[in-house]
Amino acid sequence: QVKVVESGGGLVQNGGSLSLSCAATGSIDSPLGIYIMGWYRQAPGKQREMVAEVTAAGRTYYADSVLGRFTINRDNHKHTVTLQMDNLKPEDTATYYCKVIITPYDYWGPGTQVTVSS
Repeated sequence: QVKVVESGGGLVQNGGSLSLSCAATGSIDSPLGIYIMGWYRQAPGKQREMVAEVTAAGRTYYADSVLGRFTINRDNHKHTVTLQMDNLKPEDTATYYCKVIITPYDYWGPGTQVTVSS
């Protein structure tokens, strides 16, 4: 069984920064390891959307809305992924979820709230 846990959310002012962390623990014994680690977010009344993802090889993908402001990094040995969020905007307010893909399964964390005040 794999457990995914996020940390680091909170309240920040417009233009501020926050860093989110995610750790995957448990039976991570796939020959391919963790294929993708990523961050998604869901605001009230909206669908969950991809924010940033990073593959085991280090290739990164970002939503257009966060490109240039957010940076994703992972540690393959520790099975952790971080999301550095700079120049935060009120529209970034959402619950942020960490997702881990250990082929062929997806594992989600419970989420952490990020609130950006205007």
